[in-house]
Amino acid sequence: MISRLIHFTRRFYSVNISKAKVMNSEKCYFRFIQKEETVDITFLMKIKDSHRQFNFSRKPSENLQNLFARIGTNVQKAIKKAYKKKAPEQSSEMEIKLVNVHEGINDQSSCIDLFHIKEPVHLKIGDQVFRAVFNAPWVVSLNLPQSILAGFPVYPEHFTVQYAEKEKSQFNWYKGLAKNDKGNEISEFHIQWELVGEKYSYTPTAQDIGNKLKIECIPGNGETTGPIVEAISKSLVEAGPGKCPFETRHMFTVSQLKGKSFRCVTYNILADLYCDSDFTRTVLHPYCPAYALNIDYRKQLILKELTGYNADIICLQEVDCKIFNHYLKPLLLENGLQGVFYKKGKEVAEGLALFYRGNRFGVLGEERIVMSEVLLTKSYLQPIWNKVKENEKLKERLLDRSTVASATFLQSFDNPNEILLVGNTHLYFHPDADHIRLIQGGIFIYWLNDLKRTLQDKFPGKRISVLVCGDFNSVPSCGIYQLFTTGSSPSSLPDWKSNLEEAVYNLSLNQETILESACGTPPFTNFTAGFADCLDYIFYERACIQVEQVVPLPSIEELQAHTALPSIVFPSDHIALVSDLQFIRD
Repeated sequence: MISRLIHFTRRFYSVNISKAKVMNSEKCYFRFIQKEETVDITFLMKIKDSHRQFNFSRKPSENLQNLFARIGTNVQKAIKKAYKKKAPEQSSEMEIKLVNVHEGINDQSSCIDLFHIKEPVHLKIGDQVFRAVFNAPWVVSLNLPQSILAGFPVYPEHFTVQYAEKEKSQFNWYKGLAKNDKGNEISEFHIQWELVGEKYSYTPTAQDIGNKLKIECIPGNGETTGPIVEAISKSLVEAGPGKCPFETRHMFTVSQLKGKSFRCVTYNILADLYCDSDFTRTVLHPYCPAYALNIDYRKQLILKELTGYNADIICLQEVDCKIFNHYLKPLLLENGLQGVFYKKGKEVAEGLALFYRGNRFGVLGEERIVMSEVLLTKSYLQPIWNKVKENEKLKERLLDRSTVASATFLQSFDNPNEILLVGNTHLYFHPDADHIRLIQGGIFIYWLNDLKRTLQDKFPGKRISVLVCGDFNSVPSCGIYQLFTTGSSPSSLPDWKSNLEEAVYNLSLNQETILESACGTPPFTNFTAGFADCLDYIFYERACIQVEQVVPLPSIEELQAHTALPSIVFPSDHIALVSDLQFIRD
């Protein structure tokens, strides 16, 4: 019950109706929230010299007499508080009633009955009369981020609506100085706001530094609009970190691709849950300023980096659920990219994400596996399971992993004969776990091959091409690279004995889809003070796809400019791999 109350409070009071707009103060808004089984009522009422927002949430079955009594009690309390308990005498006998309503509605009618009235209805509260508006487009939540940097896009966070659509809503951005010429704070109501943008997102300029930002939203649904809502930033616009190395890389991705070509990105963006700890700040990445490790700072760099690649397919690892839902998905959608999220196993609150350009690809289907689970259930994995199940330590460690893999089936619109089977994963990390990773790599590619056969049966006449991305936590000399690029990882590989107590004997892996690494084997895709090597890959099926361009990686000087990654100009400890690929003609 308590958790529900907290949810209710956050849902209901997270948004402020603009008090500066006359239209907002002339209406009382009734909304039926079917999922919550409530009727929400909101209005602005003038008390003394200012408007006060009132919010009520009642059961649909509650009669109007009880609702009006509750409204009267709350309004009278507000009046007494405004006049410091010296309220005008007339406030003690406040009249609340419906005006110009047909005979079928009276004080004993229920709240939900109001929603069936077609004629205009007015609600009289004291000496103020409000027009009743039912199920108008409504903003439930609208916030601005804690950190705002010049040169980096900002957008409304946790933006949710009822009876409205984001695409049919209007957004206005304003900037204003929060201090006067003498350096004294100005109240938000008296800030002189200047219109600077009229889109869902806004990129502050150098001229905005030192200003607060305000966003104004007019929710709409194509037929009507709701009350104007606004949010003001708590902090000022700050200077950005200067030119980031990824901006140099953007010079190679200025234009979107078309025809048989498509651009692919894979990127481990460093999950906030692994970054926001004293251990991370003092042991793992002590060279990185604490503010630059904060997700409010890093997400701005991540989003600017990703949008600048103009990619058609983006595979991400270490994506926090909240980062996907509230930041990546809405802003990348503004840039034409649809998103799909695949959570890790157990209670881990991060996972994989895939974004695809909606005007170039459509999703035919998708699947997700937890590797430790499918090892026990898929018949084609039985030979692997038979070789590991007798070693209790190995079995326990292998089955305890939360590692997931995703597969998304993308139909090319430009090339109707082409279907991409896009795999994405983030394999287990531990220095003595080459054998675990090789088994996981085998599970992954065996599963993708099985999916490919299924797709070939389902879509005869179409070509199914495999594209595999991820953080494999595996260097090129290890068995996974060999398995993917040659089709075989023999039992003689040293990977199998990376932990002698868990050593794997007489197990060879073989698979039929021969892949190639689009970016080759660069010296670094992960670069920290304690470790630097190639762990991330874009693998493509070389019988169907070829490489057009590899976007150059940052130089060693750029990587070391702030000791290592992450830093004030690198939002992750990994580097994004970016490659332009092309379907080979049949």
